[in-house]
Amino acid sequence: WNGWWGPEPPYRCDTYVLTHHARESVEMQGGTTFHFVTDGIESAMEQARASAGDRDISIAGGASTAQQYLRAGMIDQISLQVIPILMGSGERLFDNLGDYTPKLEIARVLEAPAATHLRYIVR
Repeated sequence: WNGWWGPEPPYRCDTYVLTHHARESVEMQGGTTFHFVTDGIESAMEQARASAGDRDISIAGGASTAQQYLRAGMIDQISLQVIPILMGSGERLFDNLGDYTPKLEIARVLEAPAATHLRYIVR
């Protein structure tokens, strides 16, 4: 298995993948090792924190993954890339949060020809 990047992913660190299918870790070129976590977001975060030490942890994935981490209060910043293409249907990022309503404070706006990059602090 290789992603779009081929044999050398761009991450260069331990990467934790939430999944329902247990499998062995996959070590790739450039220092990336994929670890497959089947026991939930808390376990994935605990493993990532242990691996990262004092470095930041990034969470990537779809709306469902982000919603789980938001509900658990484990996200302190959100980076969004807004691209002027209508994709049709999909999941809304801030749906399915239960009683939790994040308070977002804009931290950065970076405009580029093809996208606007937004960073929010989550309060």
